[in-house]
Amino acid sequence: MWYIVCSLFALGFVAAGAGLWESRKQRRTSGDDETASSAETPTDCCGLHDVCERDRLRASVGKKIEYYDDEELDAYRGMASGTYPEDVVETFRDVLYTLREEEVAGWMRSLQLRGIHLPDDLKDEAFMLRT
Repeated sequence: MWYIVCSLFALGFVAAGAGLWESRKQRRTSGDDETASSAETPTDCCGLHDVCERDRLRASVGKKIEYYDDEELDAYRGMASGTYPEDVVETFRDVLYTLREEEVAGWMRSLQLRGIHLPDDLKDEAFMLRT
């Protein structure tokens, strides 16, 4: 009987040690992956997946704001996206449609960093163009 009880305790200690070792190994590995993913922007990201966009936005937070010949939009900083008059929406639309397709995502990041909300009327159009 004592052999069985001692064997169960020994087996429990071995299992606990193995679990501890595995969790430390996972933490070490996942810590390295998080550092690498947040420091680098993936070059093969298509922009259609939340993970890629989140990493690209996180990587761009510390960067200098880039203007796309749209300095006049700074006047609308902090304005709610559903309150723009139609002439202002047209100003945003003019800027949007003068951008190259590969610049749209960068322009949207620039607006976000500058505190400018994209008008609700243009959100669908902008997301369709940024692919």
